[in-house]
Amino acid sequence: MKLIFASDSFKGTLGSAQIAGLLGKAARSVFGDVETAGVVLADGGEGTAEAVIASAGARAKSVTVHGPFMDPVKAEYAAFDDGRAVIEMASASGITLVPESRLDPLEATSVGTGELLLDALNNGARDISVAIGGSATNDGGMGFMKALGACFYDRSGEPLEGRGRDLGRVARIDLSGLDKRLTDTKITVMCDVDNPLTGENGATYTYGPQKGASPETLKILEAGMCNYRDAIKDITGINCDEVPGTGAAGGIGAALYALLGAELKPGIDVVLDLIRFDKLIEGADLIITGEGRADYQSVHGKAMQGVGRRAREKGVPVAAIVGGLGDGWQGLLNCGICEVVPLVKGDVTVEDAMTRPEEVYYEAALEFFSRLKEKRSNDPEGKFYWT
Repeated sequence: MKLIFASDSFKGTLGSAQIAGLLGKAARSVFGDVETAGVVLADGGEGTAEAVIASAGARAKSVTVHGPFMDPVKAEYAAFDDGRAVIEMASASGITLVPESRLDPLEATSVGTGELLLDALNNGARDISVAIGGSATNDGGMGFMKALGACFYDRSGEPLEGRGRDLGRVARIDLSGLDKRLTDTKITVMCDVDNPLTGENGATYTYGPQKGASPETLKILEAGMCNYRDAIKDITGINCDEVPGTGAAGGIGAALYALLGAELKPGIDVVLDLIRFDKLIEGADLIITGEGRADYQSVHGKAMQGVGRRAREKGVPVAAIVGGLGDGWQGLLNCGICEVVPLVKGDVTVEDAMTRPEEVYYEAALEFFSRLKEKRSNDPEGKFYWT
């Protein structure tokens, strides 16, 4: 019997590697001698570089860059010996780097993410994946592009710093100073959302509030982003409102796609390819995945959806153990996942799951495996799931 553990982290409580360890312990307790394999997983947000380093044989590379408010921060990315690299926006321009009281999308800049990419170029990388989840910024990627040599000017010809407040002042974009090495570099954007750049479902209105934007600030940023969208269209002919994913991470998806020619791909698919997931699950009897909350967002490029689809192609059943359930979680049952098991149910409260996460998760895993053992023993073919 072969079990694969491929769960995303439960943000703020359990890491992906911790979850794999708890699942392995519970599986051995119930089944005895069982073959297990665990991978550290992420979907393009915070923890993506760590997952690639842990599960894909990459080296960790640390570099000091400018954070969202130009403070020095130590960021880490994944580097391969064959010229590939995975950089993570959250480590350089991430919301977790900023105290909640200091969040301000008008002032935040993505320059540090551009500095990360420059360091990868300096170390020979020419195939770079950029994980853009978890940002503190809403600058349309202007800071990022400035770090790479682009210039943004207002109507008077004055250069702009590249912060959220500058979006409405952009009159001209000059890409002539971009680092020449970018011409020979393949860039893939690891994007776990499909938002357009502007509008009700765009970068500002969807994610601005969690980055500290007041209702009045949202109006300023949205007007600015519309101006920025038009400036991008003037130079490239691309309307970023027509391209899903360009609104990701405060609009940096638009800069990467329209100004650098990067390819937008679901982050989980890039990670699964890097860790050779399809090969890993060959011959598996069951895969356990999960994340902190299962809801409608889970079927829009998130980890569980990616794992379920890959497993379905190989004919391997998947179960998901999740922290809790929200509206739309049932969509996972159409993505190759046979069962979704929440931690928060019955006598187990949200507070229990947050304050005793390891204990609650392990108990849920024991109950899950015990139930599957009984089900399996009653099946003539010894399968975990059947139709």
